[in-house]
Amino acid sequence: NFSKQLSHRFMLLFSIFNQSSPAARVEVVSNNIENLSNIDSGKVGGVVSIIDSKRNLRLVPYDQSQILPLPPRNELEENFVDPPPMQEIERNMTLYLTTLHKKLGDIAGPTATGLQAWETFLDVTKSMPMVWDEQNKYRFPKPRNDDSIFVSLGTYRDPYCPMTIKSLYANAKFPEKVFVGLFQQNCFGPKCRTGVLVGGVVEDAGPDPDCFVEFCKSEEGINSNACNNGNIRLFNVNESESLGPYMARYLGAKFYRGEQYYLQIDSHSEFVHAWDEKLIKMVEDAPAEKPVISTYPPDSTQNWKDTIGFRMCDSEFAAAQIEWQIIRLGSSIAFDREIPAVAKYAPFVAAGFFFSPASFLHEVPFDPFLPWIFMGEEISMSARLWTSGYDIFSPTVNVLNHYYVRRHYPKFWESVNRFFKKPIHNDIVEIIIKRVKNMLGYPESKADLIYPNSVLYRLDEWGMGKKRSFSKYMEMVGIDPLQKKITTNKWCHEGVWPAQAEQYKLLNKKKSTKSL
Repeated sequence: NFSKQLSHRFMLLFSIFNQSSPAARVEVVSNNIENLSNIDSGKVGGVVSIIDSKRNLRLVPYDQSQILPLPPRNELEENFVDPPPMQEIERNMTLYLTTLHKKLGDIAGPTATGLQAWETFLDVTKSMPMVWDEQNKYRFPKPRNDDSIFVSLGTYRDPYCPMTIKSLYANAKFPEKVFVGLFQQNCFGPKCRTGVLVGGVVEDAGPDPDCFVEFCKSEEGINSNACNNGNIRLFNVNESESLGPYMARYLGAKFYRGEQYYLQIDSHSEFVHAWDEKLIKMVEDAPAEKPVISTYPPDSTQNWKDTIGFRMCDSEFAAAQIEWQIIRLGSSIAFDREIPAVAKYAPFVAAGFFFSPASFLHEVPFDPFLPWIFMGEEISMSARLWTSGYDIFSPTVNVLNHYYVRRHYPKFWESVNRFFKKPIHNDIVEIIIKRVKNMLGYPESKADLIYPNSVLYRLDEWGMGKKRSFSKYMEMVGIDPLQKKITTNKWCHEGVWPAQAEQYKLLNKKKSTKSL
């Protein structure tokens, strides 16, 4: 069948492609060789992949002088212990993004619709990453027990990214145990565009700062030796290919290689000394089987270093029409009067900072069918984690900050609208947000009321967990999607366990020997 043929060809492709920087990925997949004449022959070792009219994958030299023959595949049985080789992951992701970019480009223009964009995304995603994920589901790396940390760092045209990764390594107590999956979405030039400036003006600009290059040549990069030791796993994406922050996390997580812990952060943060040891201690001390430490970090302008940990307790239904009444999480503050001995229970996870055992990547995997969304990620992940047996806690102390005010910097939805040649991002999200709202029990998003119904494709596989009741979670966090009502989480304000979670509390958990 086609999926097996495609997998077969990919393995052949991996064996003959020269290793090259992902920054040089070819951005064109064509249905005929003639359309390739304008491609720079200096890219990717002079070879381009083509999907022809019969959906066959071929390799063509840029000079078109010959067709490279495909060598026989090494027909060894799959190894379900070791994860897929990194090169395989890079090539799969490259071909996926390149193919999707080409097909979306085919429909881009004044007549493009959000429905066309969604259906194109769905078709390509079903035939590529879904096939690979199915083939590799038994090859998920088993987490080690060595205090190693995988840091998921998705960045979109962010000049603060070098600062973030330098602070990450300079302040880690054990930098050799910190491994970064750097999913860098940039404009690599030569001609780029700014974000929306004062007066609504958008101007030409040069290439974005390269986070990887800037870090590796910095004092922090040299001292950590992270670039030479392979601690930074880089994947570059052209800004026009960006699928939003959630998909960046889904794709970036594929660079996980068996680290014990998972840390997800935004690319505009700074860290305190020994942040790694402090977070591990919080997890080890938290009285739960599978703790998650998360909050909205303090702003960079505040007195934030090692201060009383912030906790976010509240939520609201978004009022803006373009947010479709999705649940938004409230701000975080220091509810406690002194630094608590152990982390306090909390209702929600923040996408810009959460730390947990890396087992969650396998048990609560990222949903691959939420492209281009910005809102809804946090409440859906919070509910999925809790119903899958994870308990959420706020940090005892603040170990990082966040640069919240970044006006006039580029935003991914601006690239989306530019690529489609029309303001289409809101139309796309209006379709896809129904998937999140259905998951969360919004009555207006019941399956029989949703169009297109394809937005619910395989939702049961990325929906709520089976270990705890979803209704109990919504009761615990005070959210009623039916009436669109919010009840204040007094238990969170007071720093006590909610009644719905008391049965999951571990009373005799051994405390960590690490110190704050």
